[in-house]
Amino acid sequence: MEAVVNLTYDQIFSLVKQLPRQQKIRLSEELEKDSIGKQLSSLLTAFKTDELSLNIIDEEVEIVRQQIYEREKIKN
Repeated sequence: MEAVVNLTYDQIFSLVKQLPRQQKIRLSEELEKDSIGKQLSSLLTAFKTDELSLNIIDEEVEIVRQQIYEREKIKN
């Protein structure tokens, strides 16, 4: 059997303030994980494409590495 309780933000906040410090930290960590997971999923969805292959990515990485190498060579 499932119960549904409607609480306002202020009621939830009041309950959280009553938690011991360790439980507040744990709750904070869980909320952060949830938020980061949703942000990451959203970001991955935004950049999802069929136009990129591993070869294209490898080529771009090598170009950037070469540019960094050339800059470092000029510095030294």
